[in-house]
Amino acid sequence: MPSKETHVKKSRFTEAQIVAILKELDAGTPATELARRHGIHANTIRLWKDKYAGLETSDLVRLKQLEEESRRKDRIIARQALELDAMKELVEKNGWGPRSERKR
Repeated sequence: MPSKETHVKKSRFTEAQIVAILKELDAGTPATELARRHGIHANTIRLWKDKYAGLETSDLVRLKQLEEESRRKDRIIARQALELDAMKELVEKNGWGPRSERKR
């Protein structure tokens, strides 16, 4: 069975570079000038501003760490839920339920 891989387009810019560009925007450089200088569309700057507004580089590093931690916890929870379901199914299949339900 072939695995389904999602392809996420890598940005040409790191988050730190994006934050630096947005700081230039906050300093008063027009978005069109920034877009021309960095070879991107002005709408891209607007999207970045919506996503990264007010963040510092250190905030982005912490955000990435928290996102990775959250993904790791989600995988652990999913794995445990799958194991629990398998165990419940095995108990039901083999009749290993609590003794109080059985007649003596």
